Amino acid sequence: MGNEILLLILGYTASLFMAWCIGSNDASNPTDTAVGAGAISLKKALILFSVFAGIGALAQGWMVMKTLGKGVVPHVELYGAIASVLGAGIWIIIASYKGMPVSTSQSITGAVLGVGLSYVLLGRLSLDDIRWSIVANIILSWITSPLASIFLAAILYTVIYRLTFRHGSAEKILRGLLIFSLIFSAYSFGANDVGNATGVYFAVTQEILGLPDIHTRVLLALIGSIGIALGGFTLGKRVISTVAYKVTRLEMVSGAAAELSNALVVWLFTTIPYMLFGYGLPISTTHASVSSIIGVGLARHGVKGVNWRIVVQIILSWLLTLPVTITLGLILRYAIFLVTGQ
Repeated sequence: MGNEILLLILGYTASLFMAWCIGSNDASNPTDTAVGAGAISLKKALILFSVFAGIGALAQGWMVMKTLGKGVVPHVELYGAIASVLGAGIWIIIASYKGMPVSTSQSITGAVLGVGLSYVLLGRLSLDDIRWSIVANIILSWITSPLASIFLAAILYTVIYRLTFRHGSAEKILRGLLIFSLIFSAYSFGANDVGNATGVYFAVTQEILGLPDIHTRVLLALIGSIGIALGGFTLGKRVISTVAYKVTRLEMVSGAAAELSNALVVWLFTTIPYMLFGYGLPISTTHASVSSIIGVGLARHGVKGVNWRIVVQIILSWLLTLPVTITLGLILRYAIFLVTGQ
């Protein structure tokens, strides 16, 4: 039991690292539009992001934790959990250093799949044991959420523009709307993305510590929230600069429309599938955020209003994520087996 506790602490340390990686890359998702539109300073945006992402993690983060911890692969044991978060974290931190927004949901799902495939190689599972229907639903959400974000952002831009056009205090109203959108988006982000850092430890924590669901949720949400906040304040600026300033030119109306779209899409994909099927979908908050900004760019300026060179670079990083993290998860878990025999 003592060795298991030590390994669990090591696992939580790896999870904290993964959360730091997520914060480094994904702090841009709720903050990019408010910062890019000039409604709030980067420092104040990151403070609001940290606080409300933590609230979202505590209130709803468990909806996605269970999907990754018990959904994709029937059982991810402690060494598998460690390999998953390390594999995903390595890829995310490389992308963050380069200033590229990648999907942390894709990263952890790919790493968990890689671990599942290592179990197949080790004879512990068959391919049929991997829950491909859940994997298919997650992948489908990665396609539908960007499309929903683009269309919703374009619609919201038109509505907000018409409501505030020629309004005397429009700037003050829009600034308030942008800050509200940041808060709502940070909450939705915490509800969806904390599971990417900690979800693989849900079953493991209950097995080793014997904690009930509610205590497990709170413990893992706290670990994830702390790491995400640290990541946002250390490396978050690199990706924020890319998305806030280089995809399209943002002002108050387009910034508010993009962030509201992002927040709504992420919250709905977290909440509605859980109500219908019992598990929240770990969608890419990065896909939703960047797609929302593309949507307002198209609505405001047409095709020429979007920097397609940057968009293509971002899409290429998205396409690389799944194969890279599947490979890393498989290699790391197999390497742990070669070293430990377990």
